[in-house]
Amino acid sequence: MLLFIGAFTFLMTLLLTYFHQKAAKQTWQLFYKSNALLFALCTITVSLILLYNNRHTWVPAASEWLKEQANPVRADELPTVELEPVFPLIEQLQLPESVHLEAPRIMQYPELPRGCEVTSLAMLLQYNGVEVSKLKLAEQVEKDTTPFQQNENGIYFGNPSNGFVGDMYSLDKPGFGVYHQPIARLAERYLGDRVHDFSGGHFYEIFKYLHNQQPVWIITNTTFKKLPEKEFQTWNTEQGTINVTMKEHSVLVTGYDESYIYFNDPLAKQQRKAPINAFREAWVQMGKQAITVTP
Repeated sequence: MLLFIGAFTFLMTLLLTYFHQKAAKQTWQLFYKSNALLFALCTITVSLILLYNNRHTWVPAASEWLKEQANPVRADELPTVELEPVFPLIEQLQLPESVHLEAPRIMQYPELPRGCEVTSLAMLLQYNGVEVSKLKLAEQVEKDTTPFQQNENGIYFGNPSNGFVGDMYSLDKPGFGVYHQPIARLAERYLGDRVHDFSGGHFYEIFKYLHNQQPVWIITNTTFKKLPEKEFQTWNTEQGTINVTMKEHSVLVTGYDESYIYFNDPLAKQQRKAPINAFREAWVQMGKQAITVTP
C-alpha cells in the first residue's frame, strides 16, 4: 500500500510541475507549484517510511558496500581456488577410453517375470566361474514375506532391503523385487569376501571395476534414465515408509566408451547401451546400488 501511495504522489509531483511550467497566469503557477511541493513532501515522507520498514535488508548491504569502497581488494590479492570437478573424467582416473567385457547373457523370462536381480547376479557369478542358475538363486535369495495390503491408509508391503518382496514367478500376484543387501549376501555364499558391495559410492567406481575386468551388478529402472516423481509410490513397511517404483530393474554393466554404458539386460537377448549421463542419473535415483567381485 505504501509503495502505491509513493508512486501516486511521485507521479502527481511530476504532473503538477509540468502544469506549473505551462501555466500562463501567475495565480495558476502558484497553485501548481504549491501543490507540487505538497505532493513532493508526501513522496519523501513515504520513501523514508519504506526505507525504515526495510532497513534490515538494505542497511547491511549498504554497510558492506561502504567497507568495500574504503578497503578495495586488488585482483592479485584474491585467493585462488582449485575447483574440484563434479564428475571425474575418465582421463583423470587414468582409465582406457573404452572397455567391453563378454559376460553370459541370461534372460529372466519366461520363468522369472520379476527375477531381474537374481538373473543379473547369475550372469555376474557365471562370469566368475560359478556354475549356478537363475532359478537356484531365485530359490535361495532371502524373502520378505510380508503380505500385500492396501486400504485407506495406503499400501503395506515388504521391504526390498530385507529380501525379495512378493511373487517372483507370476505377474498375476503382488510382487516387486529386491535391493542390493540380500543380493550381496547371496553372492557371498558363493564367492565369500571377494564380493564387494559398493552401494552408495561414486558412479565412476563402476568404470574402475570394468577396467579391472569385472562387470558390475546394479539397480536402475526400465527406461535407463531419471524417472519423474509420478512414477514413485510410498509403501508402509515394518521399518517405516519407503518410496518405490514399479519400473525398478537390475542389469549387469559390462562396458563403456566415451558416450555410452553397455550392459546385459535380463529382458533383452542382445547387449544394450544407454547414454552415460542418463544411465548415471537413473542409478543415482535408485539409490546408487552396485555390487561386483574382486580378484
